[in-house]
Amino acid sequence: MTGTGGDNMNGPVHSSSGLIHIPVVRITVLFLGVLAVSCLVLYKSANPFEFLPQSLGSSSDSDSLSVLYHQTYKSEVDLELGRVLNKASMKGNSTVILTTLNDAWAEPGSIFDLFLESFQIGEKTKELLNNLVIISLDQKAHARCLAIHPHCYALKTEGLNFTREASFMSEDYLKMMWRRIEFLNTVLEMGYSFVFTDADIMWLRNPFPRFYPRVDFQIACDKYYGNPKDKSNRPNGGFTYVRSNLRTILFYRFWFMSRKTYPGKHDQDVLNKIKNDRVLQKIELTMRFLDTAYFGGFCERSKDFNKVCTMHANCCYGLETKVHDLKIVLEDWKNYTSLPPNERASASPSWRAPQNCRT
Repeated sequence: MTGTGGDNMNGPVHSSSGLIHIPVVRITVLFLGVLAVSCLVLYKSANPFEFLPQSLGSSSDSDSLSVLYHQTYKSEVDLELGRVLNKASMKGNSTVILTTLNDAWAEPGSIFDLFLESFQIGEKTKELLNNLVIISLDQKAHARCLAIHPHCYALKTEGLNFTREASFMSEDYLKMMWRRIEFLNTVLEMGYSFVFTDADIMWLRNPFPRFYPRVDFQIACDKYYGNPKDKSNRPNGGFTYVRSNLRTILFYRFWFMSRKTYPGKHDQDVLNKIKNDRVLQKIELTMRFLDTAYFGGFCERSKDFNKVCTMHANCCYGLETKVHDLKIVLEDWKNYTSLPPNERASASPSWRAPQNCRT
């Protein structure tokens, strides 16, 4: 259908230089779009060690650091991952929120639904959904993500099946944990800072104001002893805030390599082994442990509803058990937020969970 001043939907488009066919325009636009994403990813994933002082890797008592420094940058450019991260990242600081998801946790009414609900009902957390990237570990989880969330990435791992619930410390569980560390290192190498959160963590309040400024690596705790610099704190790898820089890239590489030094251990246990290692001193990594008053869990609950940012179903095993107790957490939070503002400040509510979870 054509007309004066109208669009010709079927025929060619006329221009001063001749005829430009619609399919050619579409192909050109598609090519330019792919080229733009490619340039962005290549820029962010350029060799991160280009400007690292050579002296860092030359110490005779730090062979591990030398291996890390001279290790060839092997990650292939992943255009899809680059596209998803770029679309979800916070403008101005290239920060994303990441979580992983498999089919067992993605079932309707399960962990994933509770996780997303917490963002909806938390204080100043709803807008953070725009920055949340779901890393799906199997096809069913990816399909569920695509149906309800805008930022989804399918992590392909040859020879591994993460569809079913992995029992704590099982072979599949360990493989999943170490695949996660490897993937997070890739995100850092691409130039993105991140908050990683397990999906069994309820986001009740925006946590960003509670992070330490200019610190490389921050991690929640199963047990917090009162000093954020005290390395005797017991960290929990389910919640971390990591800035992308040369120090954190080296750190994650060292962490991943250390799985061979401590076989049969998961990432959290290995972190406890290496957190005092001289390699971390050599690369001058800054590390802080997050106060459970703000970043609590079933291991050590946040007692003050006026301070709590997140609640983690840690020290808890079994999917149904977690779902049961996390529902109670959200119910308690809804009861608290339903109070008038003047009553909230003086109220002293307490958590009814954990109940079914072992503590």
